[in-house]
Amino acid sequence: MPLTPKQTKKQAAILTRAHETYERGMNSYASYKVSDRTVGEDLVQDSFIKTWAYLVKGGNVTQMKSFLYHVLNHLVIDEYRRHKSSSLDILIEKGFDPSFDDTERIFNISDGKTIMLFIKHLPAKYEKVIRMRYSQDLSIKEISILTEQTRNTVSVQLHRGIEKLQKIYNSR
Repeated sequence: MPLTPKQTKKQAAILTRAHETYERGMNSYASYKVSDRTVGEDLVQDSFIKTWAYLVKGGNVTQMKSFLYHVLNHLVIDEYRRHKSSSLDILIEKGFDPSFDDTERIFNISDGKTIMLFIKHLPAKYEKVIRMRYSQDLSIKEISILTEQTRNTVSVQLHRGIEKLQKIYNSR
């Protein structure tokens, strides 16, 4: 139910008093939340406008400070959502191209497949530990348990096998 002119004047006085009392704290709070002073001030003004619209429609507010901060919190949340959804658009406008380059990954896969072919040219003890480490993705501890060798022995075999593999790879 709409307010009478007398009620409207009374609600305007209450909201004016609230504005004078709470605006400064609300500006600080909103500016901190959105990390931008001008956006925070705009949100605070929107809070008062929405509160006024609610009062004019006949709404009742028992705790003005709580109500204003409640409205402000919802506007801050809306700002977060709006900012996240438009951030990619802003980046694209500034020249950011979201495509990605897979060539390095493709070369790594290709080199990995080539090296796996060269592993069969290694001595058996090196071939075995290198396959376990890099094909089966086992840890040195797991390889040492499976081969019944010490971790140090497995590490040395891996190191020497990789050196031999590099020589084979570079020679071809």
